[in-house]
Amino acid sequence: MALCGIAAFHPVVDGCDSRRLRCASVLGEPSPPRFLVGSPALRGWRARCSAGKIASGPESLGTAGRTGGSSSVVEDAAPSEEEEDDLDPGIKFKMSDFAVSDQVSVGLQGRSDEVIFEATVRDPESPLYNSRVVLRQLTSVQAKRRGRRALEVLKKLTRRRIMYHSYAMQVHGYVSPSGSEDDDSFTLVHGYHGSYSLRHWLQLSDWLPTLEATLALDEEYVRRVGDDTVGGPAVTRQLRLTRILMRDLLIGVNYLHSHGLAHTELRLENVHISPVDKHVKVGILGNAVDFFDNSSSDSTVEGNTDRRRLMIAFDMRCVGFITAKLVLRELMDASVFMKFKSFLNKGNNPACLREFLLPILCRESPSGNAGLQMLDRNWGAGWNLLSLLLATKPSARISCLDALRHPFLCGPKWRVRPSMDVIRWGLGSTAVRMAEDYIYGQHQRSRIAYFIELMELLNPHPRRKSWLEFLPGRWRLVYSTGRHIGLTLRQPSSRVLIGNAYLTFTRSSGSDFPAFSIASDISFKVMPKSQWPHDKSGASGSLHIKSSVRIAPGRRFYVKEETEAKWKRVGHIKEPPSSLPAVKLVGEEIDVSMRMDSSTSTDSAKSMLREVRTQIPPEMFDVSKLVCGTYVDSRMMVLRGINGSALLFTRSCLTTA
Repeated sequence: MALCGIAAFHPVVDGCDSRRLRCASVLGEPSPPRFLVGSPALRGWRARCSAGKIASGPESLGTAGRTGGSSSVVEDAAPSEEEEDDLDPGIKFKMSDFAVSDQVSVGLQGRSDEVIFEATVRDPESPLYNSRVVLRQLTSVQAKRRGRRALEVLKKLTRRRIMYHSYAMQVHGYVSPSGSEDDDSFTLVHGYHGSYSLRHWLQLSDWLPTLEATLALDEEYVRRVGDDTVGGPAVTRQLRLTRILMRDLLIGVNYLHSHGLAHTELRLENVHISPVDKHVKVGILGNAVDFFDNSSSDSTVEGNTDRRRLMIAFDMRCVGFITAKLVLRELMDASVFMKFKSFLNKGNNPACLREFLLPILCRESPSGNAGLQMLDRNWGAGWNLLSLLLATKPSARISCLDALRHPFLCGPKWRVRPSMDVIRWGLGSTAVRMAEDYIYGQHQRSRIAYFIELMELLNPHPRRKSWLEFLPGRWRLVYSTGRHIGLTLRQPSSRVLIGNAYLTFTRSSGSDFPAFSIASDISFKVMPKSQWPHDKSGASGSLHIKSSVRIAPGRRFYVKEETEAKWKRVGHIKEPPSSLPAVKLVGEEIDVSMRMDSSTSTDSAKSMLREVRTQIPPEMFDVSKLVCGTYVDSRMMVLRGINGSALLFTRSCLTTA
């Protein structure tokens, strides 16, 4: 007699196999549901028939139940009470299970629609007996939704509880309602990971040694970040601590992303440090969002992919804000942080963050700012990581895994192969730092010229269409290989102190060829003759030059002897290049105007103008002397003059600090 039954309760789906289901479980997708016999969901499933004899009588029913007959199906389908408890996302508590404390520690980050209690579990039969917990009573509709969402996320991440408990705030369960009509709140029970959030840690006056003692930075933690300098200078100690905290945070966020979830609420108030296991804990996942939105019937794979990228990019931007506040203590001030966010929200390129923040960071301590020194280390690797975390386009933001491999978060003993973008960034940062040192020596000037030559060799955007994209904007003159900018040992008739020199490119419309209008702005100050080395006050002035330029494809050619001399130190180049791709600049008419804040005579004005033109490269006054552009990206630009000198520019922001 033939016996028909459901084939081991495994659905056979067209186009899918068991490997797909295993991959779904690894990625955090929900497992196939369990159904009872006779459920409508079973109608599309395939049935399997097996031949066999069925014995009659009561004994045969028991035998069939043991040997896989029809009664076995009914027994397997009926879930037991133990299985129902396993499906529950958390433990059900009663308020009588807790001894509520009469005080609450700061740093638990309660909201207006939440009431926070600290308590101790006093139920002897509970696995949390004598454990300290936090009761979060949620009153509003949104707060209750966040609490239930946190339990759903816990259920989804239950496959790897050890990983979840290591890098996320542990949620034990919830307090079941008492049943009274007045009790309409929802209380969440979660772990107690210390009284301070990361914001409260950073606000302590002695936060660095206190955090080091909390994390117990022994030799194991030293090896973890690759830094063997224990108890060194404050900058090295802070950098080591930053690497530990950020790597822990990135591992936890990457764990969520790998399970199809985005946190969406990463900030200092939601990050805690557990003194028990020495791990960073991200806050309760009440606002976690699934990457794959299957609510709409017309959802596509492409739409889910775009949603996933946007959610990951949003989390990485939040990680960028945490990194910035952790490194730059000035951003803990609400007014300074508002300027920081306004700078990014206005569409400014994060690549010029250093120039924007430099006046703020040097306001109190021009040479002793620890955060500035940390970001400037390793050829400006910290600024590069910040620019990738806070990129304007979500598609350009770095992922958790790539951030963990970034040189800024890797210790000096780690063997990290930096990407070509990081190498280019390091060359530009080194050239700018050397120019800021204001050293007159010829050896230093030759080194800067050499770095500029290497940048030209590694130009990532040699074609004209790339220049059309990167050229518009404001650029600040940093260095010129042909002329030293600033006062020297000369004795001029007018002591003029140069401020900043900018080139602003604006795309011109209505032209058959790619054309730009150029505005050159040079600020200066005329100081008194007597005590100018000690007193830098004086009348301010500015020069404004307007012109236009057309760009066309071109090349920069080298003389053979000059080429061999320039590239002889580059070991991996067997044959020196005879030319490099560049962009040809064709200038047109020029309009020059000068402004002074105080009245002056004509002769004095001529003397000031003569001194300004002596200190500033002539290409800033006459764009027709700019022959070609040899390097451009989102942060740096190199223009070559007719005499072969190179002008190094860095992108400037229109927003001032």
